[in-house]
Amino acid sequence: MRTAKNWKDYRLIDASDGMRLECWKNITLARPDPQVIWKTPKENPLWRSCDAIYHRSDRGGGSWEFRKKLPESWNVNYGDLKFIIRPTGFKHTGLFPEQAVNWDLTQKMILSAQRPVSVLNLFAYTGGATLACASAGASVCHVDASKGMVQWARDNAAASGLSDRPIRWIVDDCQKFVEREIRRGKRYDAVIMDPPSYGRGPSGEVWKLEDSIYSLLTLCANVLSDDPIFFMLNSYTAGLSPSVMSYMLGAILRPRFGGIVFADEIGLNVEEKNMSLPAGSTAVWRADGLMTD
Repeated sequence: MRTAKNWKDYRLIDASDGMRLECWKNITLARPDPQVIWKTPKENPLWRSCDAIYHRSDRGGGSWEFRKKLPESWNVNYGDLKFIIRPTGFKHTGLFPEQAVNWDLTQKMILSAQRPVSVLNLFAYTGGATLACASAGASVCHVDASKGMVQWARDNAAASGLSDRPIRWIVDDCQKFVEREIRRGKRYDAVIMDPPSYGRGPSGEVWKLEDSIYSLLTLCANVLSDDPIFFMLNSYTAGLSPSVMSYMLGAILRPRFGGIVFADEIGLNVEEKNMSLPAGSTAVWRADGLMTD
């Protein structure tokens, strides 16, 4: 498992009984996490004195209990990148801190290319990968179906001093956007995908990642340039193991471009325990044949 070890403004303090106890800069939050199925003692006093806790509802969703007055939003830094944190009604904060290990990797791959690099970031959320790639000198096309998430990403870019970088901000269905880019002849040197486990189409049809991911990967392979650098697939879906993700990328990309594929879990170190919390999986195809550093 690769873990995000370079955070200064984020800490995963403890995890037990379906919850994680986190510190975002100087604000402590307790949030649900379905991976935390163990029920070890909650000995850290911050469990009882955290600034806010998210309670799930029996009817679905949930709500925050704020135990002290908090700012509507605040910033955390990761290296030169700055992100706006805001507790949302769906337990999220606007950032997946475990993805920092992939931000570091994408920056290394872009810098090692030693040439201009164009990146297509699909299901791009609030722009963590977009900012990492842009700060490494790449041009980025950031695509997400949520107008609010794209605006949040733009605000993060402004906070990070990256507003002047070559970033296209696109609010659109990712699959339809890729289909149009292919018809227009637009190509990219790298693709990053972080698709949701479930979704609904414009007519209410249910989109399930396990059923749709292979055809989506096949489609997105056709938007790669003739000399691509990498293709990164992230997943939080339990039904997609790193091995399955690795096989799919290899089957689609290696016959055409060569290179190698590797895949693993990503996670976060838990301070109170001698363990790392699994927080998703990543598969990466690299043209240069190198594994992770």
